[in-house]
Amino acid sequence: MNIAGGTTTLGIIVLFALAGCGTDVPPPPAADAATAERQTQAFIEALKPRREGRPVIAILARNEGTEITDFLLTHAALQRADIADVQAVAPRTGPVSLYPALRIEVTQDLASFDRAHPAGADYVIVPAMSEPAMDAANGDAILSWLKQQSERGARIIGVCAGALVVANAGLMDQRQFTTHWYYLDELRENHPSAVYVPHQRYVIDDNIATTTGITASVPAMLALIEAIGGRDKAQSVATEIGVSSWTPVHDSSLFGLNFSRGLSYIFNKLAFWRDDRMRVEVTDGMDDIALAFTADAWSRTGHVTVQTAAPGPVRLRSGITLLPDPAIEDAPSVTLAADLKPMEQLDRTLCEIGGRFGDARREWVMMELEYPGQPAC
Repeated sequence: MNIAGGTTTLGIIVLFALAGCGTDVPPPPAADAATAERQTQAFIEALKPRREGRPVIAILARNEGTEITDFLLTHAALQRADIADVQAVAPRTGPVSLYPALRIEVTQDLASFDRAHPAGADYVIVPAMSEPAMDAANGDAILSWLKQQSERGARIIGVCAGALVVANAGLMDQRQFTTHWYYLDELRENHPSAVYVPHQRYVIDDNIATTTGITASVPAMLALIEAIGGRDKAQSVATEIGVSSWTPVHDSSLFGLNFSRGLSYIFNKLAFWRDDRMRVEVTDGMDDIALAFTADAWSRTGHVTVQTAAPGPVRLRSGITLLPDPAIEDAPSVTLAADLKPMEQLDRTLCEIGGRFGDARREWVMMELEYPGQPAC
């Protein structure tokens, strides 16, 4: 069962069996602004550049499946900050399937990146991938490349379940980490010497950083931008995205399975008659982050397939090429409001999901995104 890519019938049964387990993480102590600021600054200090010149940041993708927000948001936020040479890279050039929706094109493979940067990247961003353990053909290439980049001095940042990829590359042993709540047990079981840190959206230990679920890519990337470009640059990007703070403060006890959530999920999933397609009209220059949030959230309802419509390939604001889907004129349209910042767009989308499928489904989508916000619906 892959919570990020959809749930099979068998997965539903497994989910029901697990639904009574709940989370074993107790609530955090009372919020302490001073502690939060110290944690933020420690993370930022650990990520400051170690080499002279403009840093090189590689955003890694797996051609067969890479989480949409983990990839598009990190790439877009770092590009608009303009504080580093940001490059998308995959085992093969060409299409990359994002999940749970959309396809993009990556024009640089691992070998060509290595030729262009023989000293390695300064930072490597690792999104969640469809098969964290990988396969023999492409998985070994990704894992060995990550290990090589780490040995050359790159800071590795595993976003969401990207922590599993980092761990499977042999880089998490005896290190502190965090990850998406759904994959926590899997990572601890497969890598028992790794030490889980609850109640932090991002954690760093030596040259390995990790984050909680999908939306934690926002504070983690803002912290990285501050580490490289300074506070004012991070604040500028934060204002564009629509957030005021990027501390690691987080209540991990709010995210996990319990009987009520599991049962609600099963009944909702079985309502197959609600399944539908929705179309997003995409144009050159469209905001990657707002698009990612919208497609991600609607797709995670379990009832909507989000497809993109355009006459041909589209160049998004960050420079990434989006490969549209075949024409689907009969599908209802999803509109991205030009006057909304990306986080505002996410909140509006979550409210629309609640209005269409109910509050329980909206809550589940927020659980999958590990989104601690409170949309004002």
